Amino acid sequence: MILALDTTSEFGSIALVDAGVVIDEVLLHSPDGFGHLLFDQIARILDRHGVRVQDVECFAAASGPGSFTGVRIGLTAVKGLAEMTGKRVAAVSNLQALAVYGTGNLRPVVVDARRGEIYGAVYDRDLNLCSPEVVMKFPDWLRTLPARVTELISNNPAPFAPFAEGMTIITAPRALAGAVGQIAWNRMQDGTTSDPAEVDANYVRRPDAELLFRN
Repeated sequence: MILALDTTSEFGSIALVDAGVVIDEVLLHSPDGFGHLLFDQIARILDRHGVRVQDVECFAAASGPGSFTGVRIGLTAVKGLAEMTGKRVAAVSNLQALAVYGTGNLRPVVVDARRGEIYGAVYDRDLNLCSPEVVMKFPDWLRTLPARVTELISNNPAPFAPFAEGMTIITAPRALAGAVGQIAWNRMQDGTTSDPAEVDANYVRRPDAELLFRN
């Protein structure tokens, strides 16, 4: 049993994954963040399925890119639960989770990074990273894609569709916790989950506070 979280944007989610199958997934919408409601929602989904927190074998969280505070809330929650129960953790890139919903051998994924930029990457059918996760202008990123790419995956593709002429647009769900949990399940099978102390955020772009401090 895996408990998976995504708190990296205002559209968060929680999921339970059993043997690689999503048995429950709840979409959460909280523009003010998830710190005030996350553990109550975790308790509800566990209670609904008669699962104790001690029964969870791995705790997974979307590790970014996304909201600095949101990323930290999700990672801190799973690290705390894992340390309390002596279990393992999987920190999963949101971009990799989006690639679950692709259909091609190459799966370009894109998320709005604001400031006129996007987070983008290309994964293959096995969810291996084929080109680095980057933050840049969307038209510039499109020009870096391999010629054989035929689709574009996003959970909010409307801003990008006009620039992606000739590509199949795949709209992924807002709730990504289920995909995060499925990737964590695969990592459990591969023995590549982590000790809670070892996981960290995947910002791709440094948080604003760090940028201001260094500049």
